[in-house]
Amino acid sequence: MRMYKRFGARLAGAAVAFCLAAGAAVAQVESITTPPTGSVWNTMASVIAAEARKAEGGRLVVQPYAGNAQMMQAVNNGLGEYSLNDINDVITAVSGTGEYSAPLPNLRVVAKINPFAVGLFVRANSGMIRVSDLKGKRVPSGWEAFPLNRPLVSALLEADGIGYDEVIGVPMPELIRGADALVSGQTDAAFFAVGGPKVAEVHASVGGIRFLEVASDAEALEAVRKHRPAYYFSEVAPSPVRAGIEKPIMMLTWDNVLVAGVHVTDEQVKALLAAIFDNRVAIAAAYPPLGAMNIETAFVDYPGVEYHPGAVAFFAERGIAKMPSN
Repeated sequence: MRMYKRFGARLAGAAVAFCLAAGAAVAQVESITTPPTGSVWNTMASVIAAEARKAEGGRLVVQPYAGNAQMMQAVNNGLGEYSLNDINDVITAVSGTGEYSAPLPNLRVVAKINPFAVGLFVRANSGMIRVSDLKGKRVPSGWEAFPLNRPLVSALLEADGIGYDEVIGVPMPELIRGADALVSGQTDAAFFAVGGPKVAEVHASVGGIRFLEVASDAEALEAVRKHRPAYYFSEVAPSPVRAGIEKPIMMLTWDNVLVAGVHVTDEQVKALLAAIFDNRVAIAAAYPPLGAMNIETAFVDYPGVEYHPGAVAFFAERGIAKMPSN
């Protein structure tokens, strides 16, 4: 009987240990929210998550949502730990302005990841070179599932001297559908980030695409910053991974940032930042646009947002000072 009691005690102890271990494993699962599969953010997050799993031994998973508002709300409400987003959208989300009807106060910036050049592109044989050539043409509009595109496309058009009232708006819910519309002939242009997998797919499907040039002088900068405070212009050069870039051109740009919720611990944030920046070479090899990551320029003083205390501690430990935004 004593033998059975001892065995039962050991079995109960093993069961408790198993439950504790299982609970710990569940606790290690973290998610990074993104737009749908095929978007640049989803691709970037997948690469970062894969490297983080190797480096941390944790379980960072990618969780796609319909669009930027949904992925921000998920992090704000504690349904996800991290997200990748345009700093301008984070600013408006925190303040409850722009496309957000209420503030999302639980979002914290973790780090600048890379500059993000975006633009309108057309079929290479369309004869169009500049954004202003779209006057009277069919351009995606609406963006119900991806509302950050409303200020973006408006800013691009106005930077080159036209507006949405001078093109034919074709309602599109989000980026992927908008790109498919160019392939099917529903629109004359599409909007996407340079280097996106979907851009390469469209490029192959239609026999070549071209990103349209846009004015980038002081007047153009003033025009785009009427829409969002942290837009700027940068030069983008041709590259094998940049379909549609035929020569160096200036493009509308924002900074991609990693965002965390206030519910994420300092230790979690510091561990993820270490996994990202200490393994930058491997991450860049998996997705070349992430080669622009640089710990020296990752701690940026953006208006209207706070940094996660774990990020502040990480950069302090690495001797990185906060730098002004563009």
